[in-house]
Amino acid sequence: MTEEHDNNRVSTLLAPDEPGPFKVLNPLAELPILLVCDHASCRFPRSLGDMGLDPFARRCHLAIDIGAGPLTEKLAQCLGVTAVMQNYSRLIVDCNRQLMDPSAFLEYGDGIIVPGNRNLHQEDKDFRASALYWPYHCAIDEQVQRLRSVGPPPAFISIHSFTPVLNGESRAWQIGVLWDKDEQLREIFLEGFRAAGYYVGDNEPYSGKAPQDFTIDHHAEEINLPHVGIEIRQDLVDGETGVAEIASVMHKIIASIPDRINSKDERITA
Repeated sequence: MTEEHDNNRVSTLLAPDEPGPFKVLNPLAELPILLVCDHASCRFPRSLGDMGLDPFARRCHLAIDIGAGPLTEKLAQCLGVTAVMQNYSRLIVDCNRQLMDPSAFLEYGDGIIVPGNRNLHQEDKDFRASALYWPYHCAIDEQVQRLRSVGPPPAFISIHSFTPVLNGESRAWQIGVLWDKDEQLREIFLEGFRAAGYYVGDNEPYSGKAPQDFTIDHHAEEINLPHVGIEIRQDLVDGETGVAEIASVMHKIIASIPDRINSKDERITA
């Protein structure tokens, strides 16, 4: 395939009147906090139709982290911090996976087959990645570099949500704090959520040490930014009231971060 042909393919995934691949909230904020939300939307590009899925499947937890987008927007608004959010469904391409991971283009999960992802050719995967995946990650890179240039290293907070029942098994945790190499933010969030009365998983129901957290690995761990992944059980944030309640708790925790992290600690290598 020629480069010109490839560029034409990319330009046809999204129509001119469709939203771009990402949105940035408070792009000029200077507080040392960066929120990201990989699975904020269940939007499909019109060019891909419904990918063979019924309306329920296009809005279920396989397509979107229910409540994570509104929660991220609420936090960005009330804290006045920058947030980068993906504008399209994780079923098009999962921005929190390495592209060679089979789940980056999910074919089956939790009893649901995704016909539009079956037997994809590599050029189709590259097409989606060029249009949605890399622009989103480039936007995150730009905000990381901007915040590094105006102040102390930003705390990198990735916001997700998880289904209460997966493969027929209930999950008791209300919130998960996911971490790998940074224990400072882990302790801050565990302490804050537990003080608010939540049943919190420490690297549960997923582990930050697993490879399925590309966004934090790629943008934060590689340059030693303080970082954490937050998972909220979806029944807690499936409406405005729940989002407001969790946002209130997270507001207090996040607002305390700059003072609690030693700003003199040279975390980032040149």
